[in-house]
Amino acid sequence: MLRASLVVVAVLALASLASAAYFTEKFDDSWASRWVVSDWKKSDGTAGVWKHTAGTFYGDAQEDKGISTSEDARFYAISSKIDKPFSNEGKDLILQFSAKHPQSIDCGGGYIKLLPSTTDQKNFNGESPYAIMFGPDICGTSTRRTHVIFTYKNKNHLIKKDVKCETDKLTHVYTLIVRPDNTYEVRIDGKKVESGSLTDDWDFLAPKTIKDPEASKPSDWVDEAKMADPSDVKPSGWDDIPAKIVDPKASKPDDWDEESDGVWEAPTIDNPEYKGEWKAKQIDNPAYKGPWVHPMIANPDFSDDATIYKYNDIGVVGFELWQVKAGSIFDNIIVTDSLAEAEDLMAKTWTKNNAAEKAMMEDQDKAQREKEEADRKKAEEERKSQEAAKADDEDDDEDDEAAQAIKNKKAEHDEL
Repeated sequence: MLRASLVVVAVLALASLASAAYFTEKFDDSWASRWVVSDWKKSDGTAGVWKHTAGTFYGDAQEDKGISTSEDARFYAISSKIDKPFSNEGKDLILQFSAKHPQSIDCGGGYIKLLPSTTDQKNFNGESPYAIMFGPDICGTSTRRTHVIFTYKNKNHLIKKDVKCETDKLTHVYTLIVRPDNTYEVRIDGKKVESGSLTDDWDFLAPKTIKDPEASKPSDWVDEAKMADPSDVKPSGWDDIPAKIVDPKASKPDDWDEESDGVWEAPTIDNPEYKGEWKAKQIDNPAYKGPWVHPMIANPDFSDDATIYKYNDIGVVGFELWQVKAGSIFDNIIVTDSLAEAEDLMAKTWTKNNAAEKAMMEDQDKAQREKEEADRKKAEEERKSQEAAKADDEDDDEDDEAAQAIKNKKAEHDEL
């Protein structure tokens, strides 16, 4: 019995070890020791500064701390090494993190990247090769998407679907699942928003079939379904009917002077008898063969690949962004082959704190609205008070003028 228990414990331990996350980051107070800020854009002064914060509203002041962009109109690049670079061959790959835009982001990225272990972290930039880029990207009302970009054979491939992202000020969790059967799934806040096949939703491979380059539509192919009836004849006199006629109700005005006004001409109107250009009626075309379809052949350049999903060297996690309005906060990153681990991290962070964060934001928004309304009323009262004071001053001036006039009259009377 003891041996059986030990075996169970050993199996569970091995299973736990086998499914341990490759990378987890919750951004505690020691986060800076694990992350490298790139020197990219520092020389021209456009590199932004990262700060450690939970923002002005949160569910838990300490647990919700992440790294935040802090300066408007700046480039940001920061990365962290995965202790043991790995390959996802034969295994699920789950990339998950949270993004929060308390600044009501108007234009900027919020995506994360998985990069090879050879990445030069001090020079990490927008041109650095990566394996996967994933997460929200917002710019105005035209760009509001969740990017899912894979690098395949040294070329970046964008998903062909439009995957929406969250655009409010709250924290949201983005999860990407890539499976070894070349399928994928995107979740936001734990709910599936997109899924499918890597080969269907990205242009990784050449098409399986192409139009036969040696085929062309025969010169005698008839693809007009209708034709003019050859027995239909235009009625005689059809073209003699004018489109416009003189308005029979019009008459020269009585005050018309031809010497000064010129020769009077009656206005014209549409001719109700006019039938337009004559066209023969249409009948079914007996020679019609239907639309010509270009024959397809197997594409000699097509080569299937069952390993599109696979990356041999994932060794760095990074953010490389441009933001017009800064303030985005990123937190709770996990890279793993266990969906259960990713779900557990979300449950212990976002799910636990989400309601409190939302309540705190709503309280702050309400207080801000009330302050703005109070400020508006105060400004209105001050305006009215200033107008009343001005009116009083004008009345006083008028009284002074009247009093002075009386004094002047009295002085004139005394002189008399």
